[in-house]
Parts: sequence; C-alpha cells; structure tokens
Amino acid sequence: MHGTQADWRRLLEPGVNALGFELVDVEVAGSGHHALLRVYIDSSEGVDVDDCARVSRQLSALLDVEDPLPGEYTLEVSSPGLDRPLVTREHFRRFAGETIKVKLARPLGGRRKITGRLLEVADDHVVVEAEAAGGAPERFTLAYADMERARLVPRLQGRRR
Repeated sequence: MHGTQADWRRLLEPGVNALGFELVDVEVAGSGHHALLRVYIDSSEGVDVDDCARVSRQLSALLDVEDPLPGEYTLEVSSPGLDRPLVTREHFRRFAGETIKVKLARPLGGRRKITGRLLEVADDHVVVEAEAAGGAPERFTLAYADMERARLVPRLQGRRR
C-alpha cells in the first residue's frame, strides 16, 4: 500500500492515539527494498526520544500484521520539529496568525511557493498574506486540495546576526 495520506492516517492514527499522541503527518519515500515510512507525532507535553521509541514499537507490531509496504522498509518516528508540517484543518486553525510556507501543486499568480502570515482558515481553503514583488502585501486564497505541502515557519527569538 503506497496509498493516500488518508489511507495511512486511517491505518496508523488509532495506534498513535491509543498511546496518547497526535498523528501529525506520515511520509512515505522510496520504494521496493529501500522504502522509508516517516511518522510525526506530537502531544501537548511535547515528545521525547522515549515517546518516539514507544510509538515505534506500537506501530511496528501493527505494520507487521497489516504489511502495507512490500519488502523491507525503515520506520522512523519523530516529533514534528519547529517547522512542523500543517496537514489537517485543525493544524491550520491552531497556527492562525503565524507565518507558514506553502508549496503548491500548480502555480498561482506565477508562484508555486508562498510564505506569509496565515490570516484565515476556512473549511476548504486558507488565506495567506505574503509579500509581493515591490514589497506590498498580497493575499492568496489557497485551497487545501492545491497544497502539496505546508509548514510552520519557526519564530526564533534572541537570534543574533
């Protein structure tokens, strides 16, 4: 099963949730004997190495039974990091007002990559205010279906130049 994002969520989310964690994202890279299944988890208390190991054991047992990837693969469980992926509408809602980076499946206004402040979150789209050519802000309405990937841009405080 290389399946869709929804297929992977349906398979893995119950096991992750049973341990008290949120399934943030699933990535499948490669194929055949060198596939990588990367699972991002989170919780309100954060995630440490022991949490990742515990979820990894839980998912390994499930994956051994379900066998969704042919051949050998590597399972990697980690926290979403500071530049966490935004996958669900709830993720976008949680980070409204923050700066995000979006890669689009097709260009919009000549751009496939848009970085800007997440202004609005609706059921089928988000509105992002990004700096346009010439420095004036421009608003983009981005349908979830048109987003290839979206990530939070971390705010690093106390940075020196």
